[in-house]
Amino acid sequence: MKYLLYILPALFLLLSCEEEIKEDDSIVPLSEEEIITREYGYTLNDFNVVRDTIRKGDTFGGILNENGVNNSKIFEVATRFKDSFDVRRIVVGKPYVLLNSKDTLNTTQVFIYEKSKVDYAVIDFRDDVSVNLFQKPIKYVEREDSGIITNSLSVTMEENNLSPAMTERLANIYAWTVNFFKLQKGDRFKVVYTEKYIDDTIPAGIDKIKAAYFEHKGVPLYAFGYNNDSLHGFDFYDEKAENLRRAFLKAPVKFSRISSKYNLKRRIKYYGYKLRPHKGTDFAAPIGTPILATADGTVTESERRGGNGNYVKIKHNSTYDTQYLHMKSRNVRVGNYVRQGDVIGWIGMTGNTGGPHVCYRFWKNGKQVDPFQEDLPASKPLPTEFREDYYAKIEPLKTQLDCIKF
Repeated sequence: MKYLLYILPALFLLLSCEEEIKEDDSIVPLSEEEIITREYGYTLNDFNVVRDTIRKGDTFGGILNENGVNNSKIFEVATRFKDSFDVRRIVVGKPYVLLNSKDTLNTTQVFIYEKSKVDYAVIDFRDDVSVNLFQKPIKYVEREDSGIITNSLSVTMEENNLSPAMTERLANIYAWTVNFFKLQKGDRFKVVYTEKYIDDTIPAGIDKIKAAYFEHKGVPLYAFGYNNDSLHGFDFYDEKAENLRRAFLKAPVKFSRISSKYNLKRRIKYYGYKLRPHKGTDFAAPIGTPILATADGTVTESERRGGNGNYVKIKHNSTYDTQYLHMKSRNVRVGNYVRQGDVIGWIGMTGNTGGPHVCYRFWKNGKQVDPFQEDLPASKPLPTEFREDYYAKIEPLKTQLDCIKF
């Protein structure tokens, strides 16, 4: 009996809760018209909303003319606001939104153009015309990933459901220390990075890589991103604060293959097996692929001549020069100063060549040498005064990398 006294109130309370839930279930949900929707800073319920994408043949003026905006306002946007929004540069495939008046005229009052997943322009035609550029709220989420090379870096990324952008990011970080044309099966990597999300759910790409680990031929290579207000720019260093950059990139073309190596003892059947030394390294790639300067320097030659075809030669310092042959076209002139990674031309088939490639030639003290056999100079390590701060910041990142499983 005593237990019943405790059970009955609880049972009554349970029944009361069930009754309340039943009453809540009977509430009629709001209609779509009654739900207030806000986007891009506007209450969409106040407009007739049209969503579309730029199609081939579309123009800014054409779209708005069709939706009742007069030519004077279109002209004002095209001239007065051309520095912030160039109406000639709307791109096919990009989405846009029209906020039209809720009357019989259905005239566009606001035009919203999404330049990217994050950036958008708002042109408001009500009263005085205004143009404003905005960014959608971005959330940054830290992620960890790893992989084991089975074929190429890009194939491995695909197998691990990683963004193709990750391939380029890692290739850029390790461009000076890893020859990505000679990755071995079993090479592996780990990475800690941040990814961008719009409205908490829409992926907007990789933000930045915080730390990475690449094991090539059994040799571990750590990379930690570091910047300090007193330093000139963000860079990657290893666990000993050595800069991962070298004075020269490993190759002048991204993600191509070596079709012919530097070989002073080369003999070719076509020429009767006579000795025909090859003093360059050929990188095969499709016509039009960008060719990059492998180091900072000054252009000393940029011309078309004989078997070289279109070519560029760069003097980097008193010791090193590089040359790039068989270009489709050149992007620099004699006297231009170029930075490492600048596009100096494009892959072609000019001069003596059997297929699209760039012949990369490398001089040391006036003599052509094989760059892959040279101990090329490294960039300067992190200055001593920053090392205490650097070591403190990378310690938890290194522990985090070491704990990631392949």
